[in-house]
Order: sequence, then C-alpha cells, then structure tokens
Amino acid sequence: MALLSWLAWELGQWQFSRLDDRKERNAIIERNEAKDPVPVEELLAPGRQVTSEDEWTTVRATGQYDVEDTVYVRYRTNKQRSGVQVVVPLELANGTTVLVDRGWWPTQNRGEVPTDVPAPPSGTVEVVGRVRADATGDATKVTDQSTRAISSVEIGDAIDHETLGGFVELVEETPEAEEPLTLPAEPELDEGPHFFYGLQWWFFGGLAIFGFFYLLYDEWRDRRKASDAAQQPAVDGHGDPGQE
Repeated sequence: MALLSWLAWELGQWQFSRLDDRKERNAIIERNEAKDPVPVEELLAPGRQVTSEDEWTTVRATGQYDVEDTVYVRYRTNKQRSGVQVVVPLELANGTTVLVDRGWWPTQNRGEVPTDVPAPPSGTVEVVGRVRADATGDATKVTDQSTRAISSVEIGDAIDHETLGGFVELVEETPEAEEPLTLPAEPELDEGPHFFYGLQWWFFGGLAIFGFFYLLYDEWRDRRKASDAAQQPAVDGHGDPGQE
C-alpha cells in the first residue's frame, strides 16, 4: 500500500510537471508569434541549435529554392491520409542555405516518396515562416533524399550545403506557388490531458490507502463476529440452552 501510494503520488507530480512545461511552452509560442518577423540570419546560423526561447519566432528570408535537393519527410499524415512533408533548401544571398518545410503533399501509400509534388516558385522568393528546432536520433538519417524527421545537420550533409541550424515552417511565400501545398499546422496551444492524468494518479493513491484501511476494518469485523459467536452458550438439538 505504501509503495503503491508513493508511486501514484510521484506519477501525479510528474503529470503536473509536464503541465507546467506545456504552459511555459505555450507562453513562449504566444510571445514569439506576436513579434514582427525578423531576418532569419538574426536567429539561425550554421552549427547553432535553436533554443526553446527562439523556437516559433517568425522570420523572413529571401533567396532561391534549390528544387533538385528537395528532401521528403515520410510517414506524415493529414486528416488520416498518408503523405510527406516537403523540405526545400532556400539559398540565401550570403551563400548559406535555410531549410524550408513548405508543407504536406499526399501519397498513395504510407512511406512512399512521391514524384508529382508541385514545384515551388522560381526565381527570387521571399519566405515568411516559423523557426523550428532540429529533430534528433536515428529517424533523422537521410537516404535517397528522404527522411523521417528534419535535421539541418543530416540534411545539410546529405545535400552538401552549408545549412543554418534548425529549419523554417512556411507561413507564406512571395510570389505564391501555382499549386500550393498544405501548409504546416499551427502550433497547438491547449494544455493537454496532464491535469486530469495527475488527478487520476492521486485518486488511485488515495484509493489504495482507503482500500488498505477498509480491509483492516473488514478483518477486524470478521474476527469480532467470530469471537462473539464463540462466546455464545451452546444450544442442543431442541433449542434449549444448557438443558441436559
């Protein structure tokens, strides 16, 4: 009982800690989205990781898309449809490249790399988008210009570009594409289920304590009944106590 109650308390605390993290993240998103767009070079640089304080900041970048080095992020769904995120390098005037997640495009099969993705605008393009931090782990490996998660380091090495750290989720581009993709989803600002999960764990802990003491009471009650029954005078077959 003690171990179960302690575990439920700790798990409840963990959920409330996650709730605090979610609230902090939401506050950062709201603050950064309220700012006017800043030049991408002010926040991103080669080899520099995006900090949590800078993520979701709106930036502006001008350059030319390198369509030949497009990378597709597989296993991305939208309204239960299979598809890919289309990441296109944008070559800036200073010679560096920023990765732009231009949006989602459907595929026939899950994990498929499509061949019919509409081209981005040609020539000089002005991009406005949200800064995002790189993913990490094995999912970021790039094979045949496709991956499962976006990492500027892995993609930069694969396409041989000096790439700014992090990437940009497209909000708008000028000029507009003839056939736009489905833009990346807006960040979710809800607080998730952590509050109710925390209460549930604490309820389970309280239930364990209640159950323990209820079992103690039930055991005491059964023993008392047995003791009272043992103290009752014997009764013969005719129902008269003490009759010989």
